[in-house]
Amino acid sequence: MVPKKIFFTKGVGKHKDRLTSFELALRDAGIASQNLVRVSSIFPPQCKLIPRKQGLTYLNHGEVVFAVIAENSTREPHRLIASSIGVAIPADHNTYGYLSEHHSFGETEEQAGEYAEELAAEMLATTLNLEFDPDKSWDEKKEIYRISNKIVRTSNVTQSAVGDRQGKWTTTIAAAVLILSE
Repeated sequence: MVPKKIFFTKGVGKHKDRLTSFELALRDAGIASQNLVRVSSIFPPQCKLIPRKQGLTYLNHGEVVFAVIAENSTREPHRLIASSIGVAIPADHNTYGYLSEHHSFGETEEQAGEYAEELAAEMLATTLNLEFDPDKSWDEKKEIYRISNKIVRTSNVTQSAVGDRQGKWTTTIAAAVLILSE
């Protein structure tokens, strides 16, 4: 049961009920008609990152689908929220990588995304015995990864939203959806 493909998606929903707000965020992300099982954050060896549009074609209604999910909600008017998935993929495709979930208040989409990406990169770097200095700037860390030739790519998918001014629930999600089939 090692996933062969993975795709990222994100969404936002607003509604007077929290659960419906979450459902609307799932619909926006295109994954509301699946039975989602939350899993921890390993990017499988030899797994291929595919575009969302292509990934959605592999899903069937009612299917049990494994996903790494970041979720956040607020009903506070004008409150900035974000949900982000970061990924660090090793250069050696026979080695596993890392995904990270981050949910925050008051961070922009860019800030939350960079933080999630950094979390994933830190987890992978420590697994690969690379020195990781949390006090260095993000650009300095990326340079270390590039020089080491052990981390090939980091990226993120992030959804931010501002709390509804009427006080409805606002929910953001970001997900890495795992595809088991070829």
